[in-house]
Amino acid sequence: MALTQEEVSHIAKLARLGLSAEDVERMREQLSSILEHFQVLQGLDTSDILPTAYVVPLHSVLREDLSEDSFSPEDILANAPRPEEGYFRVQAVLEE
Repeated sequence: MALTQEEVSHIAKLARLGLSAEDVERMREQLSSILEHFQVLQGLDTSDILPTAYVVPLHSVLREDLSEDSFSPEDILANAPRPEEGYFRVQAVLEE
């Protein structure tokens, strides 16, 4: 599919590109070549190929999520500046 210079100029205008006459001709050739490659791809029979999200097999790079023993509340509150009834006591941000 060969593009015309007018089509390339229109595409350049939409992309807000200022192209010289030489650039328009060079882009016309390159874009036409790209569109010809797409025409070749459209001619391929893909009816036997299942649609997939990924073409390569995936494997998890994360470690297995294992549960472990946690710290006791007493251990956690041991270094708290003002523990109160099993909680961290903090200064009020908004006062009434």
